[in-house]
Amino acid sequence: MTKLRIVPATEEDVPVILELILALAEYERLTDSVTATEEQLRETLFGSKPAAEVLLAHWDGECAGFAVFFGTYSTFLAQPGLYLEDLYVRAHLRGKGIGLALLRRLALIAAERNCGRLEWAVLNWNEPSIQFYEKLGAEPLSEWTKYRLSGEALRNLAAGTV
Repeated sequence: MTKLRIVPATEEDVPVILELILALAEYERLTDSVTATEEQLRETLFGSKPAAEVLLAHWDGECAGFAVFFGTYSTFLAQPGLYLEDLYVRAHLRGKGIGLALLRRLALIAAERNCGRLEWAVLNWNEPSIQFYEKLGAEPLSEWTKYRLSGEALRNLAAGTV
């Protein structure tokens, strides 16, 4: 019997999802950026309009990690895609193929949904993850610069004050 089990998260998993988000933020040195609450996660992941999906990886009965993803669309391909927002495996369980299994499951979901792409971002300093992704055949998109509107800048644009 295999020690690894990957399952879609349910509303009952919200506390462990938040725990994994906080662990990821600590690893990425972004703890101060987390404002998510269980209530927000419950609404945005399992409410009337879910914004994303979550896969949980369990290793030998312990929740080992997660993948958070959502649908995208490519106008050039005229196909849907998947965007991997977060992939995280607890430090003491890394090296067991859990991250690879989560990505493999996402690739299977993308194929089942006729997606043309599976994309994600990685922090420039995260060399272990970069090496892992490149070993899988993933390519960095160096000609693209990611932009973000958030907080006051987003509110100002929405209000027409920019």
